[in-house]
Amino acid sequence: MNFNSNQLISELKTTVTAHINYVETLKQVPENELKKKPNEKSWSVLDCLEHLNLYASFYNKEVKKRMETSKLPSTSVFKSGFLGNKFAVDMLPKEGMKTMKTFKSKNPIYTNLDKETVLSMFISQQKELLRLLTTVESKNLTQIKTSLTIPILKFKLGDTFRFVINHNERHIVQAKNVLVLV
Repeated sequence: MNFNSNQLISELKTTVTAHINYVETLKQVPENELKKKPNEKSWSVLDCLEHLNLYASFYNKEVKKRMETSKLPSTSVFKSGFLGNKFAVDMLPKEGMKTMKTFKSKNPIYTNLDKETVLSMFISQQKELLRLLTTVESKNLTQIKTSLTIPILKFKLGDTFRFVINHNERHIVQAKNVLVLV
């Protein structure tokens, strides 16, 4: 699947900005509301955001490192890889979506989370992601490869951005649904 590189980056920036704006609104919600869970095995709003923080800690560093070491020129077209595209599309929230098992190291369910810490970290990491999306405008989305938290796989940089931001969208939708339920 091919994408116009500039258009893709612009759309991704819009999504990240919407995530930041949503989490900014959560500053007005009492902490106990953000910690409520629909049931014992479900995540709270803070759990959803902390899960994203744990992933952003890895992906922001990985993307930055790969972009800094690459001399490959940018191109106007991003050519998505088969697996990268599949993973990115599968992450998008949809009606009746199935829950996915998460790595134990990325599951915050039984941790005592602090509202200010989680929200501040999320906003900070997403602003860093926006800076990376600005920097990537002069980089090659197709030829630069990044490692994933699944060590045996590598994605094209454009697919990594799509996967990460779609994953964020999935859990932002989950957080919004939790607030409605509790």
